[in-house]
Amino acid sequence: MTQIERPTLKRRLLSAIEADPPRIPIVLGLGGSGRTTLLLELQRELGNERSQYLDVEQTATTPEHFLRSLTANSPFNAINEKTEFSEALSTREAFQAALKFLDRASPSATNPAIFLLDEILDLRTFENFPGLRLVLKELIETLRNSHNRFVLSTRYTTRALRLLRDASPQFEIVHLPAFTPAEVGNALATVPTSDNYISRDELARSIHALTAGRPSYVRLIAEGMEASQEPNLFDPVAALATQLSKGASLWAQCRFEYELRLHRARGYGVLQAIVQILANEEPLKLTEIARRLGRTPGSTRDYLSWLDDVDLVTVRQKRYRLADPLLRLWVKLHCQPTPISDEQLTREVQKYAYDRLPRNEPTTDDTNFVSSKPTREWNVID
Repeated sequence: MTQIERPTLKRRLLSAIEADPPRIPIVLGLGGSGRTTLLLELQRELGNERSQYLDVEQTATTPEHFLRSLTANSPFNAINEKTEFSEALSTREAFQAALKFLDRASPSATNPAIFLLDEILDLRTFENFPGLRLVLKELIETLRNSHNRFVLSTRYTTRALRLLRDASPQFEIVHLPAFTPAEVGNALATVPTSDNYISRDELARSIHALTAGRPSYVRLIAEGMEASQEPNLFDPVAALATQLSKGASLWAQCRFEYELRLHRARGYGVLQAIVQILANEEPLKLTEIARRLGRTPGSTRDYLSWLDDVDLVTVRQKRYRLADPLLRLWVKLHCQPTPISDEQLTREVQKYAYDRLPRNEPTTDDTNFVSSKPTREWNVID
């Protein structure tokens, strides 16, 4: 699959950190939306001498480990007092030292450092340590008052908006948009197509509809089609069914996102039950979910707020649904007491595609998968 660059977004981030006074952009997007790719592209453009990228998700295990990860290979170490950060410290002292480094580190006496902090809200895990109950608020205050520049990112949109609700307008929210159909088409440039089955434009529109434009989902389906020697995988519905089979790449991506968000929420077990209820029927009102769950509306409201906190559900006109339609399909297929058969999987994928693909285009023959109703049953590989 062809790598798609998003120059408009990069220019917006550069404009924010180069402004006077500078702004602090925080990039918000679901898993696989391209946040990390965007920050790494920005770091390459800025250069290693001026900027430092840090994956907070992988380094925020303890404050001491985070401090070592931040300072050990930093391009800004040379002009700082390294001994100040290398002594044996308590958890509180280690976190304070990390904040001090973010505030004071600099590539030169006159130029500010630029930190690209990916998955910044994962520092919240430090709040389990003594004396660190307000980690994120202390971080926000440090960044706001620093002369350095910062670009932040997180997959947890609701938590970020709540954290920044009363913060300085210096923080700039940047929502990472899904791919447009045109961008999907550009990404599919290396995927072979059979013109007598489906045109490249039709393929792009269909994959965009099936994936809601999520870059990681587009990439996995495209890579599956590119690697396959089966001619039927020019059919994006068949490709989606193959990728959602147990053990396939898209199946693994959905499972990762599902487990990650549930583990970051409270009440893991009961939240699984609610997700599975909504996977089979949505949208539902609070009382309808409570009745199916066998809990009171009051406790169910709390459970739903925990799911909302990690962006697994959305609510509109008092009706709840899962935020990611493809993840909903994955839950419906694979969160079952017995493994789903290939025939059942293909049938459910076909229903999903029928609901999402455009149906207002004329059908010229029975090989066109965009039709007013399904014309045949697909197997995983027909």
